[in-house]
Amino acid sequence: MTDATDDLALPAALAEVAAVGFEWEYDEETDEARGCDFEPYDRFEDPAKTAWWFRLRTGDPDADGGEFRFFGSTGAGDYAGFWLARPGVPVTGQPVVLIGSEGDRGVIARDLGDLLWLFAAGLGPFEAFEDPEAPGEPNEAFRAIAERHAPGRRSPAEIVAAARAEFPHFSDLIDAMCR
Repeated sequence: MTDATDDLALPAALAEVAAVGFEWEYDEETDEARGCDFEPYDRFEDPAKTAWWFRLRTGDPDADGGEFRFFGSTGAGDYAGFWLARPGVPVTGQPVVLIGSEGDRGVIARDLGDLLWLFAAGLGPFEAFEDPEAPGEPNEAFRAIAERHAPGRRSPAEIVAAARAEFPHFSDLIDAMCR
């Protein structure tokens, strides 16, 4: 029997990212932000909490978000997680999605390895979704994690384009869940 806490444990590479954390600053005077507004969780979100907010977002009392494992959010309420779209594949091999607070949603990485390279390039999930070609502030700690767990550097634009090409109907799936 598996302990429920074990089921919510993050993969090792993602736990390392969470331990490092993201820096984000907003300068009211210049109206500019620096860094990534992303807060990784120390474990996957509890399924009961996912079901609660997923039902609110979709308006569907039967939707529970069970096909997702969310691992972080932004201050604005955007969620990032794995979409369990590939049967029989471990969570680390599943696509990574963003479900935004304002209706934005999309696939941003084909798997955890690609996500690690987005982080290494200085992009959080929302930044990668919004503009994968934007210059981020590379993060050496995240680069080291990416090199250890997913050798072979990839550009953010290539990562996001490949993910969107492989899963072009993700937004339609979410639309179908909304009431």
